[in-house]
Amino acid sequence: MANAIFWSNVGVDVQTALGAAITISAISKAATAVATYAGSTAPTVGDYIAVTANGMYQVSDRIFRVANVNTVAKTFELEGEDSTSYDSFASGSFQVITFGASFANLQNINVSGGEPEFADVTTIHDNVRKRVPTIVSPLSLSMDAIYDLSDAGFVECNKAYRAKAKRAIRLRFGTGAKMVLTGYASASGVPTGQAQGVVQTKVSIEAQNMPTVYAA
Repeated sequence: MANAIFWSNVGVDVQTALGAAITISAISKAATAVATYAGSTAPTVGDYIAVTANGMYQVSDRIFRVANVNTVAKTFELEGEDSTSYDSFASGSFQVITFGASFANLQNINVSGGEPEFADVTTIHDNVRKRVPTIVSPLSLSMDAIYDLSDAGFVECNKAYRAKAKRAIRLRFGTGAKMVLTGYASASGVPTGQAQGVVQTKVSIEAQNMPTVYAA
């Protein structure tokens, strides 16, 4: 039996800064995607980067961890990302993320979305209705936090909420597993709760593409 993961000793980190955008000239279709970058500034192994891409939409608005940097060939791997069946890359860039703030007062995390919508392709020759998946609904993280407007994670999400700006989020589990995504934050700071219960405020992140997960 696999080791269970519990909602205990979980870190939730929020992006506080993005590095300058660096041009990507190519991303390979391979069991492990290899990106070719332009210029003299290379990422560092272990960096988390936000990728923007045209053509290969499967990697755009996603967060990846950098592996196997080659400063001579100007390449690096998107760690663990199998791009074999992805669309062809046309253009794009990446930015190194600084996760400089963390939540200290979250009590609940709920996830919704990620389900495909379906198009009806039934013909007059069919006896059973047929549907095929099309677009996928956005993944949304909804979190209840103890009401503390000075909490570092809340402060960054509130900034993003007011600016209508995207933020990268990283979940770190006690087992070492991690999940990263980028999306728009909702963190108004409005208090909520019930009689005799702790005062809370709601924070949510609506992802702009699928999350990226790492076992360690």
